Amino acid sequence: MASRNFRELLESRWELGNFLCVGLDSELSRIPESARKGTIRETLFNFNRGIIDATHRFVCAFKPNSAFYEAHGEEGLLALSDTVNYIHEVAPNVPFILDAKRADIGNTNNGYVEAIFDRLGVDAVTLHPYLGKEALMPFLKRSEKGIIILCKTSNPGAGEFQDLETGGKPLYLTVAEHVAKEWNANGNCGLVVGATYPEDLKKVRAIAGDMPMLIPGIGEQGGDLEKTVSAGRDSRGRGMIISASRSVIFASSGKDYAEEARKKATELDGVIRSAL
Repeated sequence: MASRNFRELLESRWELGNFLCVGLDSELSRIPESARKGTIRETLFNFNRGIIDATHRFVCAFKPNSAFYEAHGEEGLLALSDTVNYIHEVAPNVPFILDAKRADIGNTNNGYVEAIFDRLGVDAVTLHPYLGKEALMPFLKRSEKGIIILCKTSNPGAGEFQDLETGGKPLYLTVAEHVAKEWNANGNCGLVVGATYPEDLKKVRAIAGDMPMLIPGIGEQGGDLEKTVSAGRDSRGRGMIISASRSVIFASSGKDYAEEARKKATELDGVIRSAL
């Protein structure tokens, strides 16, 4: 497979005005009967294929959460691999982000790097910052990949630790400063900031400059899309990977699931473009 550079792929999608990221959080119990095949692997992949075919023209990235695949053991992981390969085939200019939220000591991270980047072939991954730069160096050294660090997550309880004061500022802003100023030597870092906290998103953008931001929380989590664009865009009017998952992929539970996903993606894309 030819070498792929995450930031270059992302910039090419932004150049088209695409800022929507579709999360392929393909929860097996919610997959419509019409998409089901003989095995779990076939069902997950068939559903994903329908969503990808329907939406890839509108997106800047696809992002599965690995939990929905790991839950099904080998069949789930094979379905995830099938999905990566299919995107490379039908939408080769669309980057693929694995929402895995990994991080460990450096030696263990070598295994994660090999599994995620070299075996699975994804373009970017989400990581925890808690172990610090030294531990994450196996990821950070992969200059062609996207290293997207959790900063202010979209869940209601995010502030339990992320809002704690550290040197006169909340921890999430300290994380943003470290990633922007000390971790991004290869220009391959990004930050996760939830759309559910637009004021915090604005503060992180002020620190992070033109770094990419993965912004979950649109759709079922209730994030406001116009506020997200206003707070999240960079100095060029870019910089955003605005993620919607369940609201797109499960827009319908019927035979028209792919068509309804396309309609929802088109709707979100239109709102983003009008808010720029």
